[in-house]
Formats: sequence, C-alpha cells, structure tokens
Amino acid sequence: MPFYPLNEENIRDYIRQRPALADFFPPDARLHIREVGDGNLNFVYIIENEEDPSNSMVIKQALPFLRVVGESWPLTQERARYEAEALKEHNKYAPGLAPELYDFDEEMYAIAMEYLGTHEIMRKPMVRGVKFPKFADHISSFLAQTLYFTSDYYLSGPEKKLLQARFVNEELRKLQEDFVYTNPYKESPENNWNPLVDDEVQAVRSDPALKLEIAAMKDSYMNHAEALIHADLHTGSIMINQEDTRVIDPEFAFFGPMGYDVGAVLQNLVLNYLSHYAHTPDPEARADYQAWILDTIRDIWNQFAEKFERLWVENARPDSELMPLDYWDFPGGEEAFAQYRQRVIQHILEETAGHGGVKFLRRMMGIVSVWDISSIEDPEKRAVAERAAIHIGKRWLMERKSVHSIDDLIGIVLEETQHLA
Repeated sequence: MPFYPLNEENIRDYIRQRPALADFFPPDARLHIREVGDGNLNFVYIIENEEDPSNSMVIKQALPFLRVVGESWPLTQERARYEAEALKEHNKYAPGLAPELYDFDEEMYAIAMEYLGTHEIMRKPMVRGVKFPKFADHISSFLAQTLYFTSDYYLSGPEKKLLQARFVNEELRKLQEDFVYTNPYKESPENNWNPLVDDEVQAVRSDPALKLEIAAMKDSYMNHAEALIHADLHTGSIMINQEDTRVIDPEFAFFGPMGYDVGAVLQNLVLNYLSHYAHTPDPEARADYQAWILDTIRDIWNQFAEKFERLWVENARPDSELMPLDYWDFPGGEEAFAQYRQRVIQHILEETAGHGGVKFLRRMMGIVSVWDISSIEDPEKRAVAERAAIHIGKRWLMERKSVHSIDDLIGIVLEETQHLA
C-alpha cells in the first residue's frame, strides 16, 4: 500500500484493511475519531467506540516533515519504526510502564497502540499543582529497568551490538545534536528567547569555559553508547494518573548515555518548580508544591540508583561482556565488584547533571521552550523563571564533577531560587 496521510475520513477504512486491527472494533461500532497531536513531529488520532469507550486505540502517523515547522523542514518517516521498536523493548523490560503496541505499518509509518484514556500528559496537571505520589517509584523503575537490561552490564557483547544496530536513528539524533548541543549557543535562525533574558543568553554564548563543557556533553551524547535511551523523556512524554504511569513517544530512541534520560526527567521537574513562581501566587501553596517536587527529584534518583544496582546484583550473567562474574572471583572480589557498581552509578549521576544542565540552557534559548515556562503570559514573570533556569543549568553542568549525591543538585536549585521565595 503506498503511503498516504491518514485523516478523520479515511482512518476507518484503514483500520478495517489492517489484518492486525481489523477485528479490534465490532463491525457495527460507531467510532469517534479526533486528532490530538500537540507535539513537534507527528499526527495522533484517538479512535473510540462510542458504545464502549474502553474499546479504543491510538494511531500515530509520521509525516515526512517536522510538524512544528511544516513541510519546509523534511524529516525521515523512519522515526515511526524506531518508536515501534523502542516500545517493544520498553514493554519487554519495563512491562506496564509503556503503552501496549498493537501494530506497526511499515508502509504507512503508522503505529497503533493502547489508548490511555484515564491518563493525561503529566506536564499540564503539574502546572495546576497536582501531586503524583507514585510517580517516583514508577519512573525510577522504568529508568532502571530499560537502562540496565539494554546495557553491557546485562547483555553479552553480541546481544548488545545487534540490539544497538536496530537503533541507529541517525536523523533524529542529528536533530538533538543540533538543537540541544549546538545551535542554541550560537547564531541560528530557529532560536527563540525572551528578550528580557538576552543578557543571559549572550553570556552563555560567549563563555569559553561553559562552551567547552557543552562540547564535552555533546561528545558524550554522540559517542557514549551505554544503553537504549528514550532520548526525549520529559513530562510531555509521560502519561499519568494517581495510580499509573506510562512513558510514551520514544521515537528519538538510540544507544546513548544513561544520564541523558535521567537528567531529562529531573531537569523537567525543576523547570516545573520554577514555573510556579508565576503559576502559583499563593506563597504557602507554592512552597508546598515545590517541596513535593524536590522530594520527588530526590526519590527518583535514590530509587533509581538502588534499583539499578539491585538489578545488576540479581541479574549479573556469567557471559556478560563487561566484567563476567568470574572476573570478581578472588579474595576481596565481592567488595571490589560493589565498588565498581558504585563507580558506575556515580558516573551516571555526573552525566545526569551535565546533560540535564545543557537541557536547561537549550530550553531557554533554542527552538523549543517548555510549556511550563512558555505558558507564563507575563514576560517579566517568565523571565524570572528563565533566568533561574539558566543559572541552575550552568551550575549543574560546570559543577557536575563535584556532585556526589542528588542533594548537591537540589542544593543548587535552592541556592539559585532562595531570593525568589
């Protein structure tokens, strides 16, 4: 079947023609179809059975251009293949923490998956000040399981290399290399920032020490193929309710540095923290919600580190290419193995700080901001959050080698916002 764009009129016939989907809805079902994609890349359709709303699915189609820009910016449709492949791996290693995959159409670049009708994109309820007490447990499990089980600490060498070959993802990696690590820090036509923080933007772009460290993190992003990372994991890529958390939209997935995913999650939570200086005028309500955010950040890292190490201890394989078990079979080997695990976790923490720091900066001066901040209508109030984000980002990046616990990163947030309380 040659490619054609799906729409509300033709998607019914498309479903009936797909063998994997043809029997999903009863033949006489009345279907309610709506396009809900609000991201930067794709079109997303929700198809619901009006008589039985639980009988629903989502179809996501990749068109041959970047949606946020338009047809003038061509973009590979192979991103849909990478997303479908990543969903398979996420469901394999972190079951229940990603949507179920029903079908992938290679010719139409269309993915059919579970509809999470009782969930919402996490970013918007967080702007409203909604707390999610199970989130830290859920997202730390997703991170620990997807990163450990796709790394050399679990897989044999051939297994890792074969899996890595399925996730080259050259074009979307190039987007991140440009839009996260390069273009925001030089003159580039797509950059966008609040004129009230122009002094901060220009200071970043002219700081040689800072730009050296951004270059180092770009090197890490491009060359440290540690595990299969989501590579776009933020509160806009998480659907949630009070009981359940699902990670969606892994179309950027490739083998990269583990700290990138962890840093992306923590950095997005800090951006939400900053947004409440404008979104939550009441000081007591704001302090309460911001305290929950910082507690959540602490819990995510600490639980991730504990779960990652426990997975490693419980699942270490004799054929692991990176230090097989008999490598540690000597007097004192058990202690040495524990020290090695802690060294690896410390490395992930440093990379969490470094990549998270760069992502703070790119959100404030690159092509795409973040809705938590951009939804602040008053540019002066928005500048308060943006200026703090730039300061925190610079410090997370520049001080990453002296970070020894998550409280060091939280301390930077508190130090850079103490005058705003």
